[in-house]
Amino acid sequence: MATVLFSGGDVRDLHDAVAAEFAPHKLRVHRGDGAGGRLVRHWRGEVSVYELGWGADVDVVPGELPDLYSLQVPLTGTGLVTVDGHPLSTRLSIAGPGQHLAMSYGRGCVNHVLLISRQVVDEAVTARRGEPSDAAVRFDPSLDQDGDAMAAWLELARAYVRATGSGLFTRSPLAGRHHERLLVHGLLDLQPHDLVRASALGAAPAAAPAAVRRAVAFCAEHAHEPIMVADIARAARVGVPSLRQGFRTHLDTTPMAYLRRLRLDRVHHDLLAAARGGTEETVTQIALRWGFTHLGRFSQEYRRAYGRLPSQVRSGASGASG
Repeated sequence: MATVLFSGGDVRDLHDAVAAEFAPHKLRVHRGDGAGGRLVRHWRGEVSVYELGWGADVDVVPGELPDLYSLQVPLTGTGLVTVDGHPLSTRLSIAGPGQHLAMSYGRGCVNHVLLISRQVVDEAVTARRGEPSDAAVRFDPSLDQDGDAMAAWLELARAYVRATGSGLFTRSPLAGRHHERLLVHGLLDLQPHDLVRASALGAAPAAAPAAVRRAVAFCAEHAHEPIMVADIARAARVGVPSLRQGFRTHLDTTPMAYLRRLRLDRVHHDLLAAARGGTEETVTQIALRWGFTHLGRFSQEYRRAYGRLPSQVRSGASGASG
């Protein structure tokens, strides 16, 4: 849930709050203290979400960024972002480790700030390349907000912000982890950067049966955790493209489809236990624990797999549903 870290008119106090939460930075206030400055933390994770408005005309210079990516999504007002000394044509921007970021914001300027850990980006790159990169990914700093694909990605980011405030990710950390990875992989596909894209790597050989068995065992052991295809590939000791080809060749499915069916089986097991009186958990609680957050879609998928609605299994009703 959202946490208000600062709200008030003292820009210097807001500066201290931002420095404590983000990183040390220099601040210049153009016309004295402002009014209505605000720092809100919506979520802290691999992709943290903040809302920040200075309430004054300011220059902010964080300097060289540490091991994180700062993605600025403008909400209101005017301002200018500069990365490595180059002014950008848009405030919709991203800067990463080793880059120098500077911002000039007007009194009414408010941004969503997404702080993306370098670790989650490195994991996504490793999944695509089959091996880690020696250096941090460096994105082109200006995002094209007019493109249809980027507009869809921004809507996904806004949905992430809304979900962080809803309590969904607290109830289902698995869903939060999935959404974080979805944002990062989408960014790697849409925003130009200095590493070779996964789509340019060409076809990969199928993983050997032994690697697929390692992947299957890993899925069985960690199905309750927010794992993604990169985690499965790492456990199988192959790259993601080879893992996907191996699952298609040997199991006629994909790694994530296999994992989803495994989790559905775990839901079924827990529903049967609840029906026998072993627990008092509801269908919703069980579904969320195994990462199923869209309950309508989950019910349809469960019915296709088991011939009954999950609510019928939970209540102990017998027979196929009409």
